Amino acid sequence: MVHGRPRARGRRWTSRRACNVGHVRPFLIYTALRLLLFVTTYAVLAGLWALAFGRDGLLLVPFLAAVIISAMLSLKLLGTQRERFAAVVQARAERVSRRFEEQKSKEDVD
Repeated sequence: MVHGRPRARGRRWTSRRACNVGHVRPFLIYTALRLLLFVTTYAVLAGLWALAFGRDGLLLVPFLAAVIISAMLSLKLLGTQRERFAAVVQARAERVSRRFEEQKSKEDVD
């Protein structure tokens, strides 16, 4: 028995936690793309900095510039992924709010 249900032949029951992985996917995609965008921006800027100025300030200046530039680029380039992530968050917030209201109304009836 899994979660109080008998186990069906040839079919495995999964836990609720495993079923919720799909809700995390847009977050993982958006975060991975942001990180990739930052690392790529930093690599390009650090390379240009090293060619122009040598190794002096190789970590700090390109890092700060990459943070700012990748943030601006992500606003422009990752809008679709951000909207998908926001939709998942909004849907989850609505479900939680609806469950809270249902529980609250059940307590009021009792």
